[in-house]
Amino acid sequence: MENNNKITRRKFFTASTTALAAVAIVPSGLTSCAEAPAPAAPIEVGSKFNGVQIGTITYSWRTLPGGLANILKYCKTAGISSIELMSGDLEEYLGIPANPLAEAFAGVSRDPMQAQAIRAANPNQQFTYLAVGSGYVMVPLPFTAEQQAAIDKYKADVKNWRVNLPMSKVEEARKYMKDNGVEAHIVKFGPSSWSDEEIDYAFKVAKAMGAKAVTDETGLATAQKLAPFAEKHDMYAAMHNHAQFGDPTFDVDAILAVNPHIMLNFDCGHYFGSTGKNPADFIRKYHDRIYSIHIKDKTGPNTEPKDTNQVFGQGETPIAEVLNLIKTEKYPIYVDIELEYPVASWSTSEKEVATCVKYLRQILI
Repeated sequence: MENNNKITRRKFFTASTTALAAVAIVPSGLTSCAEAPAPAAPIEVGSKFNGVQIGTITYSWRTLPGGLANILKYCKTAGISSIELMSGDLEEYLGIPANPLAEAFAGVSRDPMQAQAIRAANPNQQFTYLAVGSGYVMVPLPFTAEQQAAIDKYKADVKNWRVNLPMSKVEEARKYMKDNGVEAHIVKFGPSSWSDEEIDYAFKVAKAMGAKAVTDETGLATAQKLAPFAEKHDMYAAMHNHAQFGDPTFDVDAILAVNPHIMLNFDCGHYFGSTGKNPADFIRKYHDRIYSIHIKDKTGPNTEPKDTNQVFGQGETPIAEVLNLIKTEKYPIYVDIELEYPVASWSTSEKEVATCVKYLRQILI
């Protein structure tokens, strides 16, 4: 695909340097407001640029220490004011019971690239995901009888804790974030496999946090299960896609037809990587059913290596076209960075998200 709207990293850093140079030569000694030149653009607050709210899913920092205090630190580094908050960080702050197996698996990486490599190297091994601290790690099956008994008890304890949690604790978490200049527009619980009581809890907590949506993996059964709870709480159940659009039998219209409270948490990168189609065309068609998007750069299905995450500006996803469409049409769609490309050994995901924010800002201003 030819992408005339792409801004390369070289152009991005050149433009940034030019902008800084322009600031450096502004004359000093002005004696009155009347003599001062008008600013080129209003002073920006947070990470909303020309009407487009840029944020990130906190999964982008999955390889770093979790917890709300750290999340707020990472947001400050990136200048981010709005996030899709992974529920593990929130529930840890709220006091969820500790997983009895957490200590045994505390050293396991949360990096999905490593998990994929382990799966590929062990094709006959079964794995599951286990909550450890504020995140999830992939661990081998089967558990021992003792481990399984501990997990069963833990699940019962967690359910009891969730359904009895005072919302005042959640309001405290929301205030803590707001006092630090950050709001959550989504809480990613992924609750479709939970009990009804816990699904209700997920929407209550997300609403108390000031969010408008709870996300889960897209699918008709998931939409049907979550829709009544989303409608009850006047919220959205936002369906997140991976490679589903690459399946010719996948029917997004049937999912959206379930209920007006079903919206999309549309991943542009996965869409482009699996189909080769322009996500801007999809956004233009479904903009009124898209609550937020995940932005990333990838190769398409006909490039080698195909459907592979790239540093922003080095892939084929038409990022600039997507952002300019949202800006021009004034679509009220949140744009969240999902950092999935491999981070160089000399950098960190904290630094990389900050660079991604600057890259997107340069496109929008």
